[in-house]
Order: sequence, then C-alpha cells, then structure tokens
Amino acid sequence: MSPPLTVLVIDDSATNRRTLTTLLESASDVMVLDWAQDGEEGLKKVLDLKPDVVTLDLEMPRLGGHTFLRLLMRASPTPVIVISSYAHQSDVFKALELGAFDFIAKPPNSTPAALERLRRELLDKVHAARHVKSGGRHGAALRSSVLSGEVPQVIAVGASTGGPPAVQRLLEGLASEPTVSVLVGQHMPSQFTRAFAERLDRIGPFTVTEACEGDVVTPGHVYIAPGGRHLLLSDRTGRLELRTPSPVPSDKYAPSVDRLFESAAEVLGPRAVAVVLTGMGADGAQGVRAVRREGGETWAESENTAVVYGMPKEAIATGAVTRVLPLDDIGSELAALVRRRKQSPGQ
Repeated sequence: MSPPLTVLVIDDSATNRRTLTTLLESASDVMVLDWAQDGEEGLKKVLDLKPDVVTLDLEMPRLGGHTFLRLLMRASPTPVIVISSYAHQSDVFKALELGAFDFIAKPPNSTPAALERLRRELLDKVHAARHVKSGGRHGAALRSSVLSGEVPQVIAVGASTGGPPAVQRLLEGLASEPTVSVLVGQHMPSQFTRAFAERLDRIGPFTVTEACEGDVVTPGHVYIAPGGRHLLLSDRTGRLELRTPSPVPSDKYAPSVDRLFESAAEVLGPRAVAVVLTGMGADGAQGVRAVRREGGETWAESENTAVVYGMPKEAIATGAVTRVLPLDDIGSELAALVRRRKQSPGQ
C-alpha cells in the first residue's frame, strides 16, 4: 500500500486553510502535514517538512506567491497547486511559468455543491502530483485543396495538467514558421481560456485568440478552445472554419482533445497533424487513432519532459503515435515538418 500523499497548505486566510484541510483529508490517502499563513513561513516549512504537494494562495503578506515559487523551485522543486480567484487570471499564468504544477479556481460561493466540485478537483490534482517529474517542464474537395497548398498548414494540439507552459514553449519553438495555424484543446475552466489566449498573444509572432463559432482558419493564427465547449475543424464550401459546440452529457471533457483530433482527421486526411502534450487521463488517445488511420502525423511529448505523463502515455499505448519527442524539440520539429510540406506540397 502506498504511503499517504502529504500536503502543506499555504494561505493567509484561516477560513480557507480550514476548508482546504477538511476537503483534502476527506480522502483516506491524503494527509495535511501543516499550514502556513504567508510565503516566508511556507518556504521554511516546505524545506523542513518536504511535503509531496503544496497548495498556494498567491496574494499573501511578507512573501507573495510568485516570489515563493521562484525561491522554492531553486531550492527544492515541489509540485505546487495554485488556488486562485477568477479575478486574478494573469497572476495564475505567471505562477505556471514560474513552475506551479497546476491551478484551481476558487468557487464564487461556498454552497455544498460548489465545495464538492472543489473537493473533487483538488483531490484529482493532488493525486496527479504523485506522478510529477521534478524539473519537468472527409471532405474530398477540401482535401484536394489542402494537398495543393491552398489552405493553411494546421496543427492540432491537446493538453491538460501542465499544459499552459507547455503550449507556450511549443509555440516559441514553432515561431520560425509563423504562417502555420494551430488549434489548441487545453483542459481549463471557462473563465480562464480567454486570459490564456491573451497572454500567449502578447509573447510571440502568432495572433492568439479564444476560438469562436464560424472563425475562418487563417495563417499565423492560434485558436484556443473556449472552456466548457469543444473546438472542431470543419469544411465549409472549401474553406476551413471552426465550430465550438456545447458538450453532450456523455462527453467526459470539454474541450475534448479526441473530438478536436477526429475533426482534423476527417477534414485534413493525411495532412492532419496531432500533438499530445502533458496531462492527466486518456483524452487524445482515440483522436490519434483517427488521425493515424487517415495517414496523418501523430506526435506525443516524451516521459522525460511531461509534467504528467498520462495523456502522452495513453496515446503512445495505442500504437498510433508516429513520433515521441521532448517538449523543447516539438516546436522546432513541427516547423521543419511545415517547411518540408511547403517544398513538397504532395508529401
């Protein structure tokens, strides 16, 4: 039997500390070692107690969350789950860049239903931390036009836990081919996807937006799936457009990486490119099968760099993944693939 997962709770609110402790210890295999009311105290306790996971409030006296993360990741890298309100979206993405493992949005109220949702999400992510790597960072007419190079080169990317920094690094590596179009299915609360797109839009050569129903896919544009909805590629009278349907009760994820990849396979055929990055679960595994059946490229992030190896591992286990690469190589290799296709459109 595995030893219990140990957690340190860092939050300047006594009420929040009590609530998080109660929710965490509702699982028999999770134990809260201690709590701290600011980053300075929290840093000392992490180094002393060496918990498996830290939950972190970003706004604290004496030593704030961002400074805490910088110091912790230098001294003793530890999985950190940020607990943040919807009002501080940009702070969350900065925390992820500084090494936080994942984040959870505080519910706007403390109803029993909201607390139960928080409990499930919190425990899912704490359990996922056990597997964290330290240091890990059919339209025939349209297919004809794709093969002749008349529509953008399109890459579909799926990610979950650890995904925001990974997507950013992929785009940075792809920057030498800024005319490509990228569709991103990132598991993320709906209130954060637009802020995620805006942040990516500020840091590179691509135009990045949250996808909208009916968007025409254009070169040099990255489309982020809107939280709580799917992102699908479609063929509308010979041009590539996006659909953003609502999920149905049977959908486990929204956005669904499987459905994104399946739509790319149907529309693009052998020109489809699907990339599975870090994340919990198996979303994307069915999708890579669909892309590979059509002769497309199916890539996955390697175990060495994936923050959580769940999604890449499940995709690779299908036997349908054509390349497994460390994160820092994926963007540059995608750029090389795009250049080859430009030189040989029928490839």
